[in-house]
Amino acid sequence: MRLNDLIKQTCEWLKCSGPYSNIVISSRVRLARNLKGIPFSHWADTKKKEEVLMKVKDAVSSSSYTKNALFLYMADLNNLDKQFLIERHLISKEHALRANHKAVIVGDQEILSIMINEEDHLRTQVMQSGFNLDEAWQIIKRIDKDFEKKLDFAYSEDWGYLTACPTNTGTGLRASVMLHLPALVMSKQINKVLQAITKLSLTARGFYGEGTEASGNFFQISNQVTLGHSEEDLLDNINRIIKQVIGHEQNARRALFEQDRSRIEDRIWRAFATLKNAHIITSKEAVDLFSSVRLGVDMGILKGLDIQTINKIFIYIQPAHLQKLEGKTFSAQERDVKRAEFIRKELAKDMEDK
Repeated sequence: MRLNDLIKQTCEWLKCSGPYSNIVISSRVRLARNLKGIPFSHWADTKKKEEVLMKVKDAVSSSSYTKNALFLYMADLNNLDKQFLIERHLISKEHALRANHKAVIVGDQEILSIMINEEDHLRTQVMQSGFNLDEAWQIIKRIDKDFEKKLDFAYSEDWGYLTACPTNTGTGLRASVMLHLPALVMSKQINKVLQAITKLSLTARGFYGEGTEASGNFFQISNQVTLGHSEEDLLDNINRIIKQVIGHEQNARRALFEQDRSRIEDRIWRAFATLKNAHIITSKEAVDLFSSVRLGVDMGILKGLDIQTINKIFIYIQPAHLQKLEGKTFSAQERDVKRAEFIRKELAKDMEDK
């Protein structure tokens, strides 16, 4: 498998096959690990980083879980390739910076990705479609145990797994769920919900995680700390809270349609009409409009579309994906034209198929 082969397949997290996939886009479990006796990545010198790279590569290459995986040295990738991996949620923005002595391993179905020498020596993540944290945890737990047979991780009996950032020390686990919450935003309840989850040791970020703002009514909710809690306790807590958030969104959708159906339908049809007819459109405008269209599909207003189609278009209109599809680089204005063209064709094709 090569990097460009990924453009031909649908990411696992966009398949709409998991529970509550009309509201929950994806579930992710990530484990932070470091090798015993080697400084954390930010403090390690070149020789130590190379040592980490080689040890991890050797261990991971012999694992059955990465049998058909793609191994990429970050220094070998151009900026477009790195942005492409960010858009597919396979690497972080941090991992794309200062690329020397870094690598990423991508499983053949994009369920698994492993960043080497990011903030920690290993950042292993498993992603699943819909609200499926438990399945993601079972998969990554087996992978982590397999790696631990070959790698000596930094671990303290008092503190647990040692990590570069104190908030990850303990289990090293970060569980996150990507939700689409348009009704809570439209009904102006979203701030109340986000404030409530903050008090319960969770945090909300934008579509691309830490350092990004929410757009298109997408919110990534995850645990803030791991120390002093078991993996099962952390997952139970976030599962319980996410179920409540899903319930609030469902109630908000019903209330909006009962109280002001005409206005909501008008908003949805206007968004669909703009996407269907625009000849130039920015990423931000497209994402915001697709949020309304996605709501319309889920509520049965837009009959000829399905959420999986919306998800597919959503990822392919991102800047790097557009350029990968065309096999060339574009200026920002050229991308806006190509994006509108792609959306028109995909919407027309899907409606014809139905």
